[in-house]
Amino acid sequence: MKLSKAEEQVIHHLWKLEKAFMKDLIQAYDPPRPATTTIATLLKRMKDKGFIDYEVKGNARQYFALIDKSDYFKNQFSGMLRNFFGNSATQFASFFTKSADLTQKELEDLREIIDQEIAKKSL
Repeated sequence: MKLSKAEEQVIHHLWKLEKAFMKDLIQAYDPPRPATTTIATLLKRMKDKGFIDYEVKGNARQYFALIDKSDYFKNQFSGMLRNFFGNSATQFASFFTKSADLTQKELEDLREIIDQEIAKKSL
């Protein structure tokens, strides 16, 4: 399941804050900040989707993410790889290196990362 752009903004704030009350989430936004009702709606949808949960603290709810940031990004990347590149990491890498206008240094850094991964797989 996927989050909308607005929901992704909320979960980014939750990852940064780790746990947050609604007032904390609203304060995390740059002005103009979203309305309380907007955040409440987003939080409910995200809870229904299983991405977040909350603990009741007095009269308030303290929200937290149920999915790790790296797990979410891995899932999103897998979907992009499948939907846009025929599930081919090679096609993605070719597109990325040709389209991203990378500097020579960035390409060399990528080569280093790839060489390190090759070495790990060789063990």
